[in-house]
Amino acid sequence: MNKWTLLCISLFVAMSCREKQAQYGGYHEYPAYQGKDLGLTYTPAASTFRLWSPVAKNVVVHLYRSGTGDNRIETVNMDSQENGLWQARVAKDLNGLFYTFQVETDSLTLDETPGIYAKATGVNGRRAAIIDWNVTHPEGWADDRRPNTVSFHEAVLYEMHIRDYTIHPSAGSRYPGKYLGLTERLTRNPAGEATGLDHLSELGITHVHLLPAFDFRTVNETKLDSPQFNWGYDPQNYNVPEGSYATDPYNPVIRIREFKQMVQALHASGIRVVMDVVYNHTGETEKSNFNLEVPGYYYRHKPDGSWSDAAACGNETASERTMMRKFMIESCLWWVKEYHIDGFRFDLMGIHDIQTMNELTAELMAAEPSLIFYGEGWTAGGSPLPDSLRALKANMTRVDRVAAFSDELRDGLKGSVFDELSTGFVNGSPGAAMSVKFGIVGAVQHPQVNYPEVNYSKNPWAREPWQCINYVSCHDNHTLADKLRISGKGNFSPSDLEKMDLLANGVVLTSQGIPFIHAGEEMMRTKKGDHNSYNKPDSINAIDWTWKSRYKRIVEHYKSLIAQRRAHPSFTMPTASQVRDHLSFLPTPSGVIAYTLDGSVSEDQWKDILVIANTNSTTATLSLPPATRWKVSYDGSTADGTSTKEYSGSVKVASKTLVVCYR
Repeated sequence: MNKWTLLCISLFVAMSCREKQAQYGGYHEYPAYQGKDLGLTYTPAASTFRLWSPVAKNVVVHLYRSGTGDNRIETVNMDSQENGLWQARVAKDLNGLFYTFQVETDSLTLDETPGIYAKATGVNGRRAAIIDWNVTHPEGWADDRRPNTVSFHEAVLYEMHIRDYTIHPSAGSRYPGKYLGLTERLTRNPAGEATGLDHLSELGITHVHLLPAFDFRTVNETKLDSPQFNWGYDPQNYNVPEGSYATDPYNPVIRIREFKQMVQALHASGIRVVMDVVYNHTGETEKSNFNLEVPGYYYRHKPDGSWSDAAACGNETASERTMMRKFMIESCLWWVKEYHIDGFRFDLMGIHDIQTMNELTAELMAAEPSLIFYGEGWTAGGSPLPDSLRALKANMTRVDRVAAFSDELRDGLKGSVFDELSTGFVNGSPGAAMSVKFGIVGAVQHPQVNYPEVNYSKNPWAREPWQCINYVSCHDNHTLADKLRISGKGNFSPSDLEKMDLLANGVVLTSQGIPFIHAGEEMMRTKKGDHNSYNKPDSINAIDWTWKSRYKRIVEHYKSLIAQRRAHPSFTMPTASQVRDHLSFLPTPSGVIAYTLDGSVSEDQWKDILVIANTNSTTATLSLPPATRWKVSYDGSTADGTSTKEYSGSVKVASKTLVVCYR
């Protein structure tokens, strides 16, 4: 389809939308449906179909024998109700069949859609499925329990892509790249090192963050024998698990049951599950499920009626509209209640409005108080919604129970993600120290942070330190190891790179706020220099588990740093006032950051803690208060916390090394 055809379609839809807006006086006047039963309500006795479309002249339901192919059984007319609701009831058992809705407006007959509230679909998500939900539960599902509550400020997050994690032959998985790959115990790499689920348990993280695992559109589920890959940030069916990660994408029950098995296995291992959700845009625009129900309503538009695109993906959704807000809240509730999900990461959260985020978190926490929420406090482009109304980093003090990523610390540590040769504090730019301090205090107000020197935000944006997600890399841009290697232009030795990798995440894991680790960072993960691997092959994206053996020392250090953090509440102070009163930076030479933590505030077994990061190529010597002796917990030489070193009077910190002492 050429660009002129697309333009004509877009203008035609826009004109249709304007006709209906004239009828109501604008999208804001569309009547809202308050019920929580849109989509399908199934019992063996009857199935009731409900769809909201105040612009529709007629709506029908098509019934099919399978999720694909020419096998329509019948078409059922829906009746118009109040507030834009359309409804049809079929008084017989439809279990095992598939269906679509089709909307007709005054101007056009839209394509068939499974409906935005579809919760089960056939292959490639084009038809919704009618199933008995009782058969989707794995054995023991009723006894599945969320692991012991970890307060948000105590969380350690680990981001992974389901396929990446077990697809490489070295993972030793019987279900490579599948949900079930994350259920297996005793998987090993060729050297006998633990992989998969056992590796997660060894690391000691508290939450696994899954890149999009709802049904996305790019991967063709009928051709899984052909090489295909995508991160999944192209939503199709928000309330359905992705079929390419299931052992049988044609069977709607299988993908649901296997997703639950994955959650169940992680919970049994003491690990909670965070879903990466992408409500800010859809994979398709004119032909999206949203647009095939109520053209235009769910999206923001420019003054000329064209699509606004703050997501840089062709469109942006309008969370401030009643029915979009309702959809987001009910969708998240579905994942929490049906799949036992423990939290959500919101992609491009800055596109969403503050009121929606606050209503969403309030409703979800009423259902499950231990959930966690965080997201990207920015957009990828301009939006017609005023900045003052959006869930941007700058507005986080007005957003309840939600954290945002700190790109200040990210780029302060190793250089800008937008310039592969730029450097940060750990790889040669001592001028980035203040941006690192910004992250160390968890983005809150602190008297020793000079905010005008910070790279991006010139003011603190977190109300409390737990609102700050600290990280040095994620799925986007270069991996940490690749960024360090490329920015060094060949001047860093393999030993230097390993030291800088440990130092960067050593800072993250000793900072206030919430630490976030990109899967594989603990074993020097490389994507062979690729900075945008969203659709690249497994040869780029897969985690090669032989890295764990090659970099065993690095893995052990990550485990030690995570264990140290979790054992000492001084690293996870919950309030900004505590951080201000009990974290003090010390005077240091260039290329060194040092600070103390007063353990009395958190009843830590360590009375005081001293953290020093030396990024220089030479040893740094710091003076210590007289008549005090400091024991070494971590200094980069041993990873098991068994160091017998002590310092008094002064401390020597090796090049490119983090040291943690206590007394």
